Amino acid sequence: MQQDLASFISLTPFVNQPALICSLISYVRTMMSKNNVVAQSPLQRNSVASLDHKLAMAKRCSHEGVVAGAKAAALATIATAIPTLASARMLPWARANLNHTAQALIISTVAGAAYFIVADKTVLATARKNSFRSSPSSNREA
Repeated sequence: MQQDLASFISLTPFVNQPALICSLISYVRTMMSKNNVVAQSPLQRNSVASLDHKLAMAKRCSHEGVVAGAKAAALATIATAIPTLASARMLPWARANLNHTAQALIISTVAGAAYFIVADKTVLATARKNSFRSSPSSNREA
């Protein structure tokens, strides 16, 4: 396998570094699947199927975080916009000091903070839940 890899690297031009890395990864994956490589240490027990499973779980965790963050941002926008706009119309200090840009900045800051806080907590909670519930059997042996 080392001779095949050396010939593959010598034939690949080094002009485009990311393309080289992607082609090396795909080459190693195909060689692992063809030769059915067995890892020597428990830390190296990541097969192609295991890596694909981990990638799918990570995508699902991040998608759940995005959806939960968007819901929280929408709720925070409504909950912040009503008192901000009402106070800018009724209170003399707010009427004098909060122009439309300041009002928009207050509302969007709260919405952005709610999005990132809820998305982060959701991703971490989902990852923690998935790490205990559906870890591959090869990781339990380590």
